[in-house]
Amino acid sequence: PPQLPPWKRSRREVLQGLERLLRALLSAGPLPAPPAAAVSPQAWGRLLACCRRQGLLAAAESHAGAGRDRTQAAAPGPLYLILDDNFYYQSMRYEVYQLARKYSLSFCQLFLDCPVECCLQRNRLRSHPLPDQTIYLMARKIEMPDLKKNAWEQNSLILKSFDCTLEDDEQIISLLATALENPVKQIEENAEQKEADRAICAASAVHQADQTCRRIVSQTMKDAKDKNILPSEMKSLAEELNKLRIEFLEDLRQGRNLKSHICLQNQYSDPATSVISSFQHEATNIVNKYILK
Repeated sequence: PPQLPPWKRSRREVLQGLERLLRALLSAGPLPAPPAAAVSPQAWGRLLACCRRQGLLAAAESHAGAGRDRTQAAAPGPLYLILDDNFYYQSMRYEVYQLARKYSLSFCQLFLDCPVECCLQRNRLRSHPLPDQTIYLMARKIEMPDLKKNAWEQNSLILKSFDCTLEDDEQIISLLATALENPVKQIEENAEQKEADRAICAASAVHQADQTCRRIVSQTMKDAKDKNILPSEMKSLAEELNKLRIEFLEDLRQGRNLKSHICLQNQYSDPATSVISSFQHEATNIVNKYILK
């Protein structure tokens, strides 16, 4: 949909292209191009180029198939499709799991746990390093596999990425073997769908709370300006309010207990409403420090 931000559209295009590839591989048939509305020509071209490099595709020789790509005959042994990405939210990884379940394929996760300091050092050695702030932001957002909470993440392996050993290789081989022996079954859909719905609802609640908190910050700053607060103090006030907003949203995102000062009358409200009410209360306390000096 056009309203999606660019990065979300890109992720959706990759997943849609991957599903078309899976269908072609399973049927040993042609790989027709998707409608332009579903996947952009640029994204589709990159996917085709990647598949050709891996020997998954060959141009059809018959006249009827001219200009269309066909999947190669399956090689002996299993075929592994590796999705190399940060997948920092569990919901992103769950989308891939859903594809595996839809086609009764195997699914597993290899999570590389790396200290922020090591990430920063490696990033600075790249030909096009990212800003340090991006690395810090990713470290705060990334969600490790939760084997106790999410049944669909059971086939997961967490490794320390700064010190690879031969034992790690053995664990990876064991992970792949276990996944191949236990393909995802479609009968698991009900419980996993509930978990997916929960993740979607949580993300929506965070988004709604963020929008409302931003409006509160904007109105609070306007009110403070009307109270003739000094420009130098206005900057400090804005920093405090935005820091508070981030903290409250992180509490909501992680499902942690909200601040102890949430009013009792809000105990039956939904989490997003409680966060907004509590944030409004705290924002008022902060601005009063500047007004009542």
